Amino acid sequence: MSTKQRKRIWAILAIYSLLIVYFMFFGFGRPTAAGGLQEYQFNLMPHTLALKFPNFSDLKYFHIWFFNLGNLVAFIPFGILIPLLLRLKFPTFIALFFSGILILETVQMLTFLGSFDIDDALVNTLGASIGFYAYELGSRYTDRGKRAIAILLWAGIFSFAVIGFSELLSKMAAPVEGPEQVLSEAGSLPYEPDQRFQIGSERIEPAKNLYSGNAEGPTEFVYQLDGKDILLSLNYGIPAAAKSDTGQIHISVDGKEVDTYSVYKEPNSANASETAMEKVNELVITIEGEVMLWDVTFKEMGHWWSD
Repeated sequence: MSTKQRKRIWAILAIYSLLIVYFMFFGFGRPTAAGGLQEYQFNLMPHTLALKFPNFSDLKYFHIWFFNLGNLVAFIPFGILIPLLLRLKFPTFIALFFSGILILETVQMLTFLGSFDIDDALVNTLGASIGFYAYELGSRYTDRGKRAIAILLWAGIFSFAVIGFSELLSKMAAPVEGPEQVLSEAGSLPYEPDQRFQIGSERIEPAKNLYSGNAEGPTEFVYQLDGKDILLSLNYGIPAAAKSDTGQIHISVDGKEVDTYSVYKEPNSANASETAMEKVNELVITIEGEVMLWDVTFKEMGHWWSD
């Protein structure tokens, strides 16, 4: 490779790197979002990779799918350009690249212009790995045109394989829902008056259980769940006959509040929600005000390998 060509590739690499840094720190409205951050955000434990093939349900959140894909594809050129300039074996290349990504992720977190996410760093590194091996296989062609086509084809094949493997891994790792259980079966029964009540135009007829708050002070219900991973489902609202107009529901796990719902009499309608919780020993539901909860259930979450 001539000196002129090397300078040209160095220039391309420098410009492309600056573009990536710009999008990592200033793109996608990061400075605006940073204004509301007061704590460092980080994820140090790898989860499943957020890569999958698009489907119809992704059209509503296409920007999220595209962003996740970009975390892979945008870093493929580094695996092609850097080997063009430096003679590095794959372990050395990937160690240096991964270290650089970790530094950028750390700066993102410290400047509140993003978070430190080990999953993002791994996907970025996978993208660079795809580029490295696509270049290594494609560079066997002496003809420049065939070489470029081969590199692009190999990059596409490897990307397809990585996304397919990631989607398979996500499906295998996805928690499996157990049968629905009435929460009162997990501990002391809540106060269950035999009554029906009205919320707006809807007549509520609890079928499984009923939790009743009052205006005098918080009402607390405690359950022991022996470290289960659960998906808690509940229905709630303020009856039309209630004197108070507002109330709150607090969900706590092992002494730590994990969810809060503010409930209002107007607009007068029933609400429903689901909350996933891990390793629940003690579950506490606290009701403030004349809020009613009914048909509160949970499903135990597990994995195929734990059966």
